[in-house]
Amino acid sequence: MDHELISSRLGQQIRTRRINRGLTQLQLAELATLTRQKVIAVEKGSLSVGMGAYARVLAALDSEFEVVPAVLPTLDEIEGMFE
Repeated sequence: MDHELISSRLGQQIRTRRINRGLTQLQLAELATLTRQKVIAVEKGSLSVGMGAYARVLAALDSEFEVVPAVLPTLDEIEGMFE
């Protein structure tokens, strides 16, 4: 999977979480002790933003990273698991 797609998806998920929490970008920036411009960059999935900024935003949203497979396993790969 393309690294740009991954960061873009992360940014979209962060934006959705912020909106669901009823926060503006400025409010989130204040909670995360970042600038609003940095929050905008995070929500865009910018590759130029450091991991620390992403971590601060996620912490301010009471969220965390989770590593999951990019694709689901095939039936052949899981065939023996339920025997």
